[in-house]
Amino acid sequence: MMTTTDLETRNAAPRPDNQDAALFGQTPWQTVGPYFHYGLPWKGGADLVERSEMGARPDLMPPEHFLLSGSNVSGTPEGEVIALAGCVYDAAGKPIEDAMIEIWQANAAGRYASPDDLREEVALDRHFVGFGRASTDKDGVYRFRTIRPGRVPGPGNSLQAPHIALSVFGRGLLKRLPTRLYFADGEGNETDPILNLVPEARRRTLIAQRQPDGTWWLDINLAGENETVFFDL
Repeated sequence: MMTTTDLETRNAAPRPDNQDAALFGQTPWQTVGPYFHYGLPWKGGADLVERSEMGARPDLMPPEHFLLSGSNVSGTPEGEVIALAGCVYDAAGKPIEDAMIEIWQANAAGRYASPDDLREEVALDRHFVGFGRASTDKDGVYRFRTIRPGRVPGPGNSLQAPHIALSVFGRGLLKRLPTRLYFADGEGNETDPILNLVPEARRRTLIAQRQPDGTWWLDINLAGENETVFFDL
């Protein structure tokens, strides 16, 4: 016999995650729009190496929201620790202060922490998940701390240059905008099969430059003269 549940009066048991209103207060009703950044980024999400205070927009994440704020990693990953940053601009060149950036990358040896990566000959770093998420701050700047990735196979038995996959979420964007971050001194940039699909004059929109303090910086322009190259996936 089929039973029904009165959703208006249902008193559900607490959930140990960030969808529990009793723990975290306001939760998002949608994945894009002016409110998404209250719930989707998490403290520590910008740090793929160890615990950190680097998460952006701390004003949006009061202490009681940090019950699950710890980094996902369980120890120090192998490889070179790097800092990534950049500013997200709208078509008018104005910084966007409530965008969200996701990153996904291989570890230092060039293997993804994914069941789809079956290359047993490449070491899997159990301390590195390769995924992070952060919102931009009041100046439109995102920040991550992570590991410099290794090279991974590409189409047609090619070898891709070290890169990090980025997705941009923000107000008015019904779909994420996928793009990539390459390193200006990256081995194999000149032969990377994906980077070479991009007209040469626009490749610079995907190549991060190292700043004097060591940070790898890549601005993201959603439109306009310097529009970042986004991929139709």
